[in-house]
Amino acid sequence: VQLVEAGGGTVQAGGSLRLSCAASGGIFTKYVMGWFRQAPGKEREFVGAIMWNGGDTHYADSVKGRFTISRDNAENTAYLQMDLLKPEDAAVYYCVADEDPPAIAGRWSYDYWGQGTQVTVSS
Repeated sequence: VQLVEAGGGTVQAGGSLRLSCAASGGIFTKYVMGWFRQAPGKEREFVGAIMWNGGDTHYADSVKGRFTISRDNAENTAYLQMDLLKPEDAAVYYCVADEDPPAIAGRWSYDYWGQGTQVTVSS
Protein backbone atom coordinates (compact mmCIF):
# COMPACT_ATOMS: atom_id res chain seq x y z
CA VAL A 1 0.00 0.00 0.00
CA GLN A 2 1.21 3.52 -0.78
CA LEU A 3 0.75 6.36 1.69
CA VAL A 4 0.92 10.05 0.85
CA GLU A 5 0.77 12.68 3.57
CA ALA A 6 -0.33 16.26 3.10
CA GLY A 7 -1.15 19.26 5.24
CA GLY A 8 2.13 20.06 6.91
CA GLY A 9 3.32 23.62 7.28
CA THR A 10 4.17 26.34 9.74
CA VAL A 11 1.88 27.43 12.50
CA GLN A 12 2.19 29.54 15.60
CA ALA A 13 2.13 27.94 19.01
CA GLY A 14 -1.45 27.39 20.10
CA GLY A 15 -2.61 26.98 16.54
CA SER A 16 -3.94 24.00 14.63
CA LEU A 17 -3.05 21.89 11.62
CA ARG A 18 -4.75 18.95 9.98
CA LEU A 19 -2.66 16.31 8.29
CA SER A 20 -4.10 13.84 5.85
CA CYS A 21 -2.84 10.48 4.64
CA ALA A 22 -4.19 9.12 1.38
CA ALA A 23 -3.76 5.38 0.93
CA SER A 24 -3.78 3.47 -2.32
CA GLY A 25 -2.94 0.04 -3.59
CA GLY A 26 -4.63 -1.92 -0.84
CA ILE A 27 -7.91 -2.51 0.92
CA PHE A 28 -7.97 0.42 3.32
CA THR A 29 -10.20 -1.21 5.90
CA LYS A 30 -7.67 -4.00 6.37
CA TYR A 31 -5.13 -1.59 7.86
CA VAL A 32 -4.58 -0.03 11.21
CA MET A 33 -3.49 3.52 10.45
CA GLY A 34 -1.07 5.46 12.59
CA TRP A 35 1.17 8.48 12.87
CA PHE A 36 4.76 8.82 14.02
CA ARG A 37 6.98 11.87 14.19
CA GLN A 38 10.66 12.62 14.27
CA ALA A 39 12.30 15.83 15.35
CA PRO A 40 15.93 16.64 14.50
CA GLY A 41 18.32 14.67 16.70
CA LYS A 42 15.53 12.65 18.28
CA GLU A 43 14.17 9.15 17.91
CA ARG A 44 11.12 8.56 15.79
CA GLU A 45 8.18 8.41 18.19
CA PHE A 46 4.63 7.18 18.19
CA VAL A 47 1.89 9.80 18.00
CA GLY A 48 -1.28 7.79 17.65
CA ALA A 49 -3.19 5.10 15.80
CA ILE A 50 -6.71 4.23 14.78
CA MET A 51 -8.08 0.76 14.40
CA TRP A 52 -9.64 -0.73 11.31
CA ASN A 53 -13.19 0.49 11.77
CA GLY A 54 -12.24 3.75 13.45
CA GLY A 55 -13.88 2.76 16.69
CA ASP A 56 -10.74 2.66 18.78
CA THR A 57 -7.85 5.10 18.96
CA HIS A 58 -4.57 5.23 20.84
CA TYR A 59 -2.42 8.26 21.60
CA ALA A 60 0.94 9.08 23.05
CA ASP A 61 0.64 10.81 26.40
CA SER A 62 2.35 13.88 24.98
CA VAL A 63 -0.47 14.54 22.52
CA LYS A 64 -3.48 13.13 24.34
CA GLY A 65 -6.28 15.70 24.54
CA ARG A 66 -4.73 17.87 21.81
CA PHE A 67 -4.49 15.56 18.78
CA THR A 68 -7.29 13.55 17.20
CA ILE A 69 -6.94 10.73 14.70
CA SER A 70 -9.78 9.83 12.39
CA ARG A 71 -10.29 7.91 9.19
CA ASP A 72 -12.68 8.00 6.28
CA ASN A 73 -12.87 4.47 4.96
CA ALA A 74 -14.92 5.58 1.95
CA GLU A 75 -12.14 7.97 0.93
CA ASN A 76 -9.20 5.73 1.92
CA THR A 77 -7.84 8.56 3.99
CA ALA A 78 -6.65 8.98 7.56
CA TYR A 79 -6.35 12.30 9.35
CA LEU A 80 -4.43 13.80 12.23
CA GLN A 81 -6.04 16.91 13.68
CA MET A 82 -3.50 18.76 15.78
CA ASP A 83 -4.74 21.49 18.13
CA LEU A 84 -3.00 23.59 20.76
CA LEU A 85 0.30 22.98 19.03
CA LYS A 86 3.49 23.49 20.98
CA PRO A 87 7.01 24.17 19.73
CA GLU A 88 7.97 20.66 20.86
CA ASP A 89 5.44 19.23 18.39
CA ALA A 90 7.59 20.39 15.50
CA ALA A 91 8.80 17.37 13.55
CA VAL A 92 8.42 15.42 10.37
CA TYR A 93 5.18 13.49 10.66
CA TYR A 94 4.85 10.08 9.07
CA CYS A 95 1.71 8.15 8.26
CA VAL A 96 1.95 4.40 8.77
CA ALA A 97 -0.16 1.35 8.07
CA ASP A 98 -0.20 -2.29 9.00
CA GLU A 99 -2.79 -5.04 8.88
CA ASP A 100 -2.11 -6.19 12.42
CA PRO A 101 0.64 -4.29 14.25
CA PRO A 102 1.96 -6.45 17.10
CA ALA A 103 2.57 -3.34 19.19
CA ILE A 104 0.46 -0.29 18.45
CA ALA A 105 3.16 2.15 19.53
CA GLY A 106 6.10 0.26 18.13
CA ARG A 107 7.67 1.76 15.05
CA TRP A 108 8.83 -1.68 13.94
CA SER A 109 5.21 -2.84 13.91
CA TYR A 110 4.26 -1.03 10.72
CA ASP A 111 5.11 -2.31 7.27
CA TYR A 112 4.10 0.77 5.31
CA TRP A 113 5.31 4.34 5.72
CA GLY A 114 4.62 7.58 3.93
CA GLN A 115 7.35 10.00 2.91
CA GLY A 116 6.64 12.40 5.76
CA THR A 117 5.41 15.95 6.00
CA GLN A 118 7.09 18.76 7.94
CA VAL A 119 5.32 20.53 10.78
CA THR A 120 6.94 23.65 12.17
CA VAL A 121 5.61 25.43 15.25
CA SER A 122 6.84 28.92 15.97
CA SER A 123 6.82 30.30 19.49
